[in-house]
Amino acid sequence: MENGIKLAIEEANASGDYDFEVEYLPADDQGKPDKATAAAQKAISEGAIAVIGPAFSGAADTAGEVYAEAGIPAVSSSATRPDLTTKGYGTFLRAVPNDSAQGAGMAKYFDQATDAEKVVVVDDKTDYGVGLADVAEKELKAVGIDVVRQSVPQKAPDYTAAAKSVVGQKADGLIYAGYYEDAGPFAKKLASEGFDGIAMSGDGSNDMGFVKLAGEAANDWKLTCPCTDPTQEEATKKFATDYEKKFKQAPGTYSAESYDVAKMIIEQVAKTGGADSDSEKLMEALRGVEYKGLTKTFSFDDKGEFKNQTIYLYEVKDQKIGYVGNIDELGAE
Repeated sequence: MENGIKLAIEEANASGDYDFEVEYLPADDQGKPDKATAAAQKAISEGAIAVIGPAFSGAADTAGEVYAEAGIPAVSSSATRPDLTTKGYGTFLRAVPNDSAQGAGMAKYFDQATDAEKVVVVDDKTDYGVGLADVAEKELKAVGIDVVRQSVPQKAPDYTAAAKSVVGQKADGLIYAGYYEDAGPFAKKLASEGFDGIAMSGDGSNDMGFVKLAGEAANDWKLTCPCTDPTQEEATKKFATDYEKKFKQAPGTYSAESYDVAKMIIEQVAKTGGADSDSEKLMEALRGVEYKGLTKTFSFDDKGEFKNQTIYLYEVKDQKIGYVGNIDELGAE
């Protein structure tokens, strides 16, 4: 994500299209709510007029009020917990579909693309995991699929008991709502305990770190994400090539979306006065924006929620994460 933002800024400054220069300021909250206030205060104290982030839902929740009080737009390209736009943070904008869409997409896949009758839904007790699992459970039940809900705390020292419990349910499928650091070892234990159902996780696991940790046990896992694969979509292939040339690696999850958000903000800065723009003018412009980026068209409702709720499916084959496509289109097949 950071590299996507840096690339957008570099291109803008080199383009000659603007009479101002954009500066990149990192403010690292480490994805932790207890670090988010300090990171926000750093951005504010150093004169930022816009923030791309926070990246994680818990940190976005903590920092939301801080940015709102300062009047600074905080546009997150990855914080997906549904209630973030319901808390009245007047300057928070979500530039990605939320977990209500992702959980619904998971349920739609199980309902329309599989014969699953029973699914175990496991959360990692984080804000992100519980929120995603709640939606997945609700939507699975709504289409008539039996659900067993379990929780395994993040960074559990041993996933043997959790894996045995899942296998003991004799379910057709599993949804793990958590991050790749835990999905990896959990997947290995599930495989060793003989789980042979359809295994799925969300954008928190859509990372090669999951594959490295899980090894061969990662194969056949389905991964949902509100993000496209920039190396596969025609509109984003040039971005992917430029990114890889610059950073010597392929774009990661939300790299292209973060690039788009940076480009959108820079364009709105130009439209609201350039060097004379400020957070108030920028926030007003962003509320009504309709910006066509590489990944999608960006616009927000009156609560700051992203209007486009498309979810995409990925699948691990031969220990590589492969892009499958729009989950709505897959479900309709």
